[in-house]
Amino acid sequence: MPQWHGDKHKRKLTGGKRRTYRTKRAYEMGSSPTEMRLGKPLTRTDRIHGGNLKLRTLAGNYANVTNPATRKTKKVEILEVIENPANVDYDRRGVITKGAIIRTSLGQARVTSRPGQDGIVNALLVKPAAES
Repeated sequence: MPQWHGDKHKRKLTGGKRRTYRTKRAYEMGSSPTEMRLGKPLTRTDRIHGGNLKLRTLAGNYANVTNPATRKTKKVEILEVIENPANVDYDRRGVITKGAIIRTSLGQARVTSRPGQDGIVNALLVKPAAES
């Protein structure tokens, strides 16, 4: 269900209430969050404000992992979601969002992109496989 992202519900700087002078507009409408999970790759394309397109990843099993020591990026398979600080429930369900810690063949990596909005999983290697 879409959410309204207008700011007419807020109070004035003085603390007084704002009076409604118009109704809600379609361009102020948001959308439900896209929660990417592990699985067979599945994306959805949405038309957004200005006629632009947003590629949403609903499911996927690969990530572009960058090793900060060698500065090399490699496409590797995501084995599991270890931790997701965005929501405690996401840990159990295996939802991947920005900041989630994933386990790959290279080691543990932290997701730096927003898969539900960018359509891709980019991650930074936190703990190489030899140490874990």
